[in-house]
Amino acid sequence: MASIHCENCSGHYHYTQVNQPLEISCFLLLIMLGKVFLDFFMLQVKQKDVKVSFMGYFCVSLALLDFILLMSMSFIFYFEDFALWGVRFTKYHICLFTQIISLTYGILHYPVYLAAGLDYYMTITQSSHFPKRSQKLLYVFAVAVIWISGFFCILKVPAVYEELEIQNHFSPYQCPLYASMQSYSVSCAIVLLLSMALLACWKEVLTMLLSVRVVSFASQPVLMFSYMSNNSSTCFKWQLLTRLLICFLGTWAPFVLLQIIVLFLGGRIPAYMEMNVPWLYFINSFLIAVAYWCRCHDVELTEELWSTDPFVSWKFCFMPFNNENTEPVEKPGTVIVIC
Repeated sequence: MASIHCENCSGHYHYTQVNQPLEISCFLLLIMLGKVFLDFFMLQVKQKDVKVSFMGYFCVSLALLDFILLMSMSFIFYFEDFALWGVRFTKYHICLFTQIISLTYGILHYPVYLAAGLDYYMTITQSSHFPKRSQKLLYVFAVAVIWISGFFCILKVPAVYEELEIQNHFSPYQCPLYASMQSYSVSCAIVLLLSMALLACWKEVLTMLLSVRVVSFASQPVLMFSYMSNNSSTCFKWQLLTRLLICFLGTWAPFVLLQIIVLFLGGRIPAYMEMNVPWLYFINSFLIAVAYWCRCHDVELTEELWSTDPFVSWKFCFMPFNNENTEPVEKPGTVIVIC
């Protein structure tokens, strides 16, 4: 069976056949149930006092869309065959809805990450460019435009619609599931960039990690680094890169390892599973780290600045040394504490 071609979209797809009868509906339903649980769990455990951002609003919209899809699939699965507003729904529509969602998710990686990256690059050094109400409305509008554009691209491209009709007509007991090449290329790019950064400053990272100690602070265990670069002339941006890597990998190392395993095995994860809230927060932290590194000389050491990421505390990266816009370091060997 030929794969779907979407000439006017930015994604390309691979597919895998699921050679099972209508029990595939139950299988898809269970997967969506697990995904929705994971989405809302991540939204619940993240830090509450985080500044509003485009990625935050998009994560909420994704979780809500997944929940709506789960409810629709559950309704169809329970009633099996019914008519609503003149349209007859059967278990085949569970697969059809999943295919449409997969194709839509698969072409949204690039625009979502580009919009989030631009948002952080422009706002990472201050609390807000716009009044809080206007900023929220702008994010809501941007999220709505991206979703509408994605669904319009999938549903209005004749090649996609015709291929779905042909597949579902001749293969009623199979459900081709699609994986986006956009997500695959993003994973490759992130692993490559992290590898290059580690190679560039592996000595600094190793020395800093060897200086770590576990101590008690405010009745809680914390990590303490009593390290200072051996080379006093080391560029500020390279010292910052070392600390950004430690902060990022200290939180997301299992996720990075998972990406490496998936890429090494050449696995293809269906797009409706691959775009999820944990993955978006992983990308979110990576984009924030890139924005901090690009705008490091404009960063001001204020408490509001560190409430950007729901999972990673970046304050450690800028303490105790400051950039050229702030006061110099108190003395060599200052202790750095990560709480």
